[in-house]
Amino acid sequence: MKKIILLVFVLALSFSSCEKDDICDANTPTTPRLVIGFYDFLNPSVLKNVTNLKVVGEGMTDGILFNGSQTTSGNTISIPLKTVGTSTTYSFTLNSGNPNPALVDEDIIKFDYTTQELFVSRACGYKSIFTLDPTNPYKHTDATTANQKWIKFISVEKSNLENENETHIKIFF
Repeated sequence: MKKIILLVFVLALSFSSCEKDDICDANTPTTPRLVIGFYDFLNPSVLKNVTNLKVVGEGMTDGILFNGSQTTSGNTISIPLKTVGTSTTYSFTLNSGNPNPALVDEDIIKFDYTTQELFVSRACGYKSIFTLDPTNPYKHTDATTANQKWIKFISVEKSNLENENETHIKIFF
């Protein structure tokens, strides 16, 4: 009887030292991406689809992957911002891959922001929260093609990026 009680005690003691696994749940909010909606310049309340949009970060050769492809068509996209630094620059190319170069149009946009790191959990670590500078983003223009740019106006709708449930930037074209 003493052996059984001792065995039960040792088993109970061994299980009491177990800890929960440190696995970050997939539903845990992490660093949010910048959500951009595309709108009709002539009718600002109407979402407008972009066609074969390719988004490439400054200094990168490949574009951001949207559902496994470097181009996307639709009226909203989500792109990451750099967590190190205070700005991120992207090239937005409309009609990327079109054999007619006259239909391919590129704009370069720089997003300025501040970051704040928040502790999520031991398993997930930290996430960054961004605060966009409402006076920027701005587009770079080239004197030779300034009249051919496809983006007409950029509006910062939500300067605090805390989640991906809302549109942060509206681009009118």
